[in-house]
Amino acid sequence: MSIVIRAATAADCPRLLELIQELAHYERAPNEVTVSLEHFTESGFGSSPVWWAFVAEEEQVVHGFALYYIRYSTWKGQCLYLEDLLITENMRGKGIGAQLFERILEEAKERKLARVVWQVLEWNEPAIHFYKKYNASLDPEWVNGAIEIPVVS
Repeated sequence: MSIVIRAATAADCPRLLELIQELAHYERAPNEVTVSLEHFTESGFGSSPVWWAFVAEEEQVVHGFALYYIRYSTWKGQCLYLEDLLITENMRGKGIGAQLFERILEEAKERKLARVVWQVLEWNEPAIHFYKKYNASLDPEWVNGAIEIPVVS
């Protein structure tokens, strides 16, 4: 297996959305993905990108990705926020997740960011086990909050 880790391009966006939908199914929220391909692509590759990603590719097929953005903490400064890390189900267990995660850690170093942060569902034991291999600290104290704002067209 010859997996190549590379920066995502706009041409990868349809496949990334397929993988995002796979992630939503895994996370028991299949109807929560509402972003359009146009909005997703513009957000990553338009005039003011707000996210970046790496993909894991073999023979021109993307099997996984790590999507991130830069977040600001008033206590710690800028950090890399890992929004999603997904390897398609039939390719898990082959070290691809580690390759992507290590590329994320490398990206944080290249950007001179002192932290990488993310969330993981408390029931996602495979992911928790994966992150613990990196001596990650997982904090159960924080409660997530969100408010949906209707967008007027």
